[in-house]
Amino acid sequence: MRRLLPLLATLALLATGCGGGGDQSGDTIKVGQIVSLTGNYSPLGSENKKSVKLAVDQVNRDGGVLGRKIELVVKDDKSQPDQSVLAFNDLRGQDVAAVIGSPFSNSALATVPSVDRAEIPYLSLTPADEQADPVHPYVFVVPATSATYGERILQYLEATGLSTVAIAHDTKSSYAQAGFKGMREKAAEYGIELVADEEFQTDATEFGAVFGHVRSSGAQALVVWATGPPAVALTKQYASAGLDIPLVLTGAQASKLFLDPVGDAAEGVLVASSIGVVGPDLPDGAQKDAVAELTTSFQDEYGYPPPQFAQDGYSAVKLLVAALEKAGSTEPAAIRDALQGLTLVTPNGEYTYSEDDHAALGPEFISVNTVTKGAFRPTEWASTQLAGLAG
Repeated sequence: MRRLLPLLATLALLATGCGGGGDQSGDTIKVGQIVSLTGNYSPLGSENKKSVKLAVDQVNRDGGVLGRKIELVVKDDKSQPDQSVLAFNDLRGQDVAAVIGSPFSNSALATVPSVDRAEIPYLSLTPADEQADPVHPYVFVVPATSATYGERILQYLEATGLSTVAIAHDTKSSYAQAGFKGMREKAAEYGIELVADEEFQTDATEFGAVFGHVRSSGAQALVVWATGPPAVALTKQYASAGLDIPLVLTGAQASKLFLDPVGDAAEGVLVASSIGVVGPDLPDGAQKDAVAELTTSFQDEYGYPPPQFAQDGYSAVKLLVAALEKAGSTEPAAIRDALQGLTLVTPNGEYTYSEDDHAALGPEFISVNTVTKGAFRPTEWASTQLAGLAG
């Protein structure tokens, strides 16, 4: 029996370590952030980091939450899924109350099983649908999902009479694959026929063959699902490809990180985005005010308007702080329950999470924009849709 006692003690310690959100009784509330600061997705991650820090600094200047300051613990996933898992396990060992997750879909999806086991609230800054379908009890998606972006684009295509559409997508990106799948599943509902499906990979640099297939398909528009450099290269080449049909891009391109390298070739391109990207064009009301709060502080701090990825990071902090206040506790289950019963207006839109819905933003919080003189401006159709956000 004596020989069993050390083993039993070890097992008890391991059992205690299985739950998330350890001791939060100190002077601060620890919140982890996994972010891509190096590698292919560092441009996205750097904007996430800036906006999360901005929001945390604001909260701390205003006295913190639950009488304590937030202590942000940042880990770089190096744009690699396995590094995201390691980063999460490291943060778990530091007794964080919650984790704000990577902007890289593949990293987030690799980390979700660890979140399920640890039972620590995880606010994901990537829109991959698999994080919320099926629901994972502790995973909450902050951006509108890929499929939601796809549905908004379909609504725009239907409204503007574009019924035959080609899609090109990155087969190595979970974000792109989910967006393509979502559009394919709902296309018929909006009277859209997908006449071409062109595939490429994240390291693609030449898109002449894609354009040739699209031209012969008779498509009236080309929708591209991509992240990072491929979207830049494709857009530059599209401008000289002789295709006289609209090019439609998604939220991954709703940023100066896309506009700056593409330059004049972006003029006239359609880009779907969070409504926060077009905040000045929103009607007066609580939603516009929420966007202005971020836009003003971000512009003052960094010297340029907040891109799509900054909207996500800032909104994540707002959601977490509201949940902590509502829960009155840093216990993981209490934070989860508070998030599930939370309704909150953020720069990204109005969230209403529930036990059955951990991806709370609908298509109405996405704008379809035209790049005009180097800026995103809502299309006439989007302006009409966004008018419904007044109040």
